[in-house]
Amino acid sequence: MNNILQNIDEIRRKKGYSQEYVAQQIGMKQSGFSLIMSGGRELKYNTLLQIANALQENVIDIITYPEKFIPTSGESDGIETILQIRLDTEKRDQIMELLFGEKGKELLK
Repeated sequence: MNNILQNIDEIRRKKGYSQEYVAQQIGMKQSGFSLIMSGGRELKYNTLLQIANALQENVIDIITYPEKFIPTSGESDGIETILQIRLDTEKRDQIMELLFGEKGKELLK
């Protein structure tokens, strides 16, 4: 848990946010937020989610900081998807023709 608290603190400081600002954003007094950050009060998931929203971060990115776990738009190298469907030969040929035109069947030869 200490790593998560350290990560929150580093992200907060990097963004130039005060403890008071983050506390306000999550509907808490600064003293309560400070207790969480010092380990004096348990950090619950709902509070972590609110903190992540206030910091404009994903929860998983706070947990894995400084690494990004979920790429944001534009950072992805692409995603490969494989779909496997069992078809008889006739249906397979029809699907290949739909996807690739008249020459679709030739791709399988």
